[in-house]
Amino acid sequence: MKLDSSPQSSLPCADAAPTPRRCGQIARILLVLICGWSLSFLLGTTTATAQDQFFPSGSPLPGNLAPGTAVPDGIVHGTATDGVSPMANSEAEQDASTRPGFRPKGDTWVKPPEELRELLERGGVPESLEMLRLLQRQQQLVASRAAECTVSVQIGPAQGCGVIITETGYVLTAAHVAMRPGKEAVLTLADGRTVTATTRGMNRHVDAGLMKIDEGQDGGKPWPFASPGTSANLRSGMWCIATGHPGGYERDRGMVTRVGRILEVRDDSIVTDCALIGGDSGGPLFDLSGRLIAVHSRIGNDVADNLHVPVDHYRDSWDKMNEGKSWGYLEGFKPVLGVRGNGTDPQANVKEINPGSPADDAGIQAGDVVERFGDVQITDFESLKSAVADTMPGERVKVWVRREGRLIQVVVEIGRANDHS
Repeated sequence: MKLDSSPQSSLPCADAAPTPRRCGQIARILLVLICGWSLSFLLGTTTATAQDQFFPSGSPLPGNLAPGTAVPDGIVHGTATDGVSPMANSEAEQDASTRPGFRPKGDTWVKPPEELRELLERGGVPESLEMLRLLQRQQQLVASRAAECTVSVQIGPAQGCGVIITETGYVLTAAHVAMRPGKEAVLTLADGRTVTATTRGMNRHVDAGLMKIDEGQDGGKPWPFASPGTSANLRSGMWCIATGHPGGYERDRGMVTRVGRILEVRDDSIVTDCALIGGDSGGPLFDLSGRLIAVHSRIGNDVADNLHVPVDHYRDSWDKMNEGKSWGYLEGFKPVLGVRGNGTDPQANVKEINPGSPADDAGIQAGDVVERFGDVQITDFESLKSAVADTMPGERVKVWVRREGRLIQVVVEIGRANDHS
């Protein structure tokens, strides 16, 4: 299992009829068509009314436009209270969502044609060429709007993606992309403009991360943002749309779109056959209506084994992440340095080095005193353990140790506990 994404093939699909294997050829045709066509011609103006902006089914989030308000291109703009989870799903919202005139907030929602309702809600294979064309058109419309809120993320030498989720500039990403709270990130927008952001918190148990675009960079305008959905009612066989900037932002290429289907729904991840590659981590996964349902996390050992963080985990962890808290680690990805010490010592004295560990490879020796670990000042062995726990396997960290009165700097590549146990 890798934390940075790369293309992979098909896993068994439970409860899907017909199976993703049977529709693989159609999916490939769609992918070729979508990748081969320019999305620019899709940006012509059409008009919908706010009365029309609600889902054919499900529980859309209420907006603030009055029924009948003209909405160019069918795009719905909502509001979000700064600091409050945009994925909030209160009983009041559920009740309100059944009333005429309410519709989802965000800029990526596209009302699907009635003919696609079954594919949206249950998945399956298009039954005719006309339905195939409608499906292609719907995917193109969603992709064209997703481009505005899908961002490339750069933190130091590391690169990933993110998705803007509120008009005030909150961005969802993967925990391993955000790294740790308080890190400065550079985001590249669809037009090539760069803005700075600061990471907030991370729920590493599921690889969920949060950051926020720094104030004063939007010229007083709201940021384009994804229409929040839910991962509660997903099932195998549903169609999905993955976007991202694999390998980093490229102006001539732009955002990359992949179309696929959900293969498996787990508590902590969603598996799809939307092939992810290096640099996709943190990017968004949408359903056919343009609602955000997950965020790209990692790949497995097969081309179709692409894992995404269910969006409801961001809702459930929002308050803690927004407070700058980080916790947990992905199964199989517990970070390790490979040193032993005494928690009661007044400083971080290294008593033992595990042979073959990252510390051993970096040249740390028994008797060294660790004084600094990356950006963190180390005061004792417990603070060293906390600093290591705040990293990710594969991350390279500068470590300063005092040896025989001299301060020495080494570079450690953090390992995984199961590799150095």
